[in-house]
Amino acid sequence: MQNILICDDERDIVNALKIYLSDPDYKIFEAFNGKEAIEVLEKNEIHLILLDLMMPVMDGITAMAKIRETSNVPIIVLTAKSEDTDKILGLNVGADDYVTKPFNPLEVRARVRSQLRRYLQLGAGAVVKETYTNGGLELNDLSREVLVDGEKVQLTPKEYEILKLLISNPNKVFSPSEIYSEVWKEKPFGSDNTVAVHIRHLREKIEINPAQPHYIKVIFGQGYKMEGERRK
Repeated sequence: MQNILICDDERDIVNALKIYLSDPDYKIFEAFNGKEAIEVLEKNEIHLILLDLMMPVMDGITAMAKIRETSNVPIIVLTAKSEDTDKILGLNVGADDYVTKPFNPLEVRARVRSQLRRYLQLGAGAVVKETYTNGGLELNDLSREVLVDGEKVQLTPKEYEILKLLISNPNKVFSPSEIYSEVWKEKPFGSDNTVAVHIRHLREKIEINPAQPHYIKVIFGQGYKMEGERRK
């Protein structure tokens, strides 16, 4: 199953593209501005995006720039025939292709198939980053060093991997079982307490006040997340 995200503020266009791409091998996700598109990407594995450029809340260019910080997912820009400058801008920012409105259904399907085939054959994957930062917190994955306000802190291997998982996915909530599976690479039976203990120790090393954590937040009944808001 290949997951396709269609993002356009005009619902008629989204609905038309859903019809054009009707296929048992495709699962379609919808978004109506760039902010919604990024939220969909944070929660789902997306294999291709059809992205309009002119949208409210967050335009397609801004959204694409943010997406390209962490993902190589193919992006096909949706433009009008007269918007040549938008096509060029989109390609410069990180788009892989474009289709023009009004759409030719055969062209849309062909371009989508072509981009999906290239992406999946060459290898889907996130952009590999060496350094992650959040306010005064910095993790260098090349040297495996962690700095808090410029001062190096010593973490255990498991604490490091938990921090890397959270800081590389800001604002994404991970349940204790998900954290355990990702870090320990084992089935998460009775993992809640183990994760809670490691989180507590990690907070003691990176938080100014572990009792009122700034970085690693508990989401009641769900799990933990790295707060994306930057400390002043």
